[in-house]
Amino acid sequence: MKDLFGKALRDYFNNNYTEDIITSTNISDEDELPLPYLFRSFSEMPQLEQKALQLCKGKILDVGCGAGSHSLYLQQKGFEVKAIDISEGAIDIAKKRGVTHTELKSFLDETETFDTILLLMNGTGIFQTLDKTALYLKHLKSLLKPNGQLLIDSSDIQYMYEDDDGGLWIDTNAGYYGELDYYMSYKGETELPITWLYLDFEHLKFACESVGLKCEKVMDGEHYDYLARISK
Repeated sequence: MKDLFGKALRDYFNNNYTEDIITSTNISDEDELPLPYLFRSFSEMPQLEQKALQLCKGKILDVGCGAGSHSLYLQQKGFEVKAIDISEGAIDIAKKRGVTHTELKSFLDETETFDTILLLMNGTGIFQTLDKTALYLKHLKSLLKPNGQLLIDSSDIQYMYEDDDGGLWIDTNAGYYGELDYYMSYKGETELPITWLYLDFEHLKFACESVGLKCEKVMDGEHYDYLARISK
């Protein structure tokens, strides 16, 4: 990976902001991901994210911390937070912004236990495919303290397959409709595509129950998204 995400965060932080990240998927056109949004304060966050942060308790793991916006807010509230990301640039900037405990690692390599695990900005994305979801949830379960919780968000993207008459154009012979090829480019460079999972709530709940986890919907967002709380 070229870590274009990390490069973009570094550019913004170092006042070299000239353009945004461009994203697209195999079912959607190019879209801009504005760099200032990745440095947002609590008041600029969507209600769903604000709610997740308000529900946090105890020792917290922020998975895919990015520029550290969630971790910084929680630190300011007095929580002990560990922020991890697979982007070297993201970890560098989270540190420089003041996140005190950061680590460059995949959450699959994490072994500590936590009272709250945060997986936001389509947290189910890192599961990649529907059939890997239970495997990832099993590992997350091993990181939860006895009364711990996982706060995770995603979207049901079935609406993206609707035609003008409300009919659905989903290939039932293909994989789950929320499994997308995700593309990113920045300043003329293109990152290697990744598989990214958008998971509807019912499938998430079923996957949780299959590994002995309880899953409840906390709230719906503004655009087919939702926040879920998962516990043992």
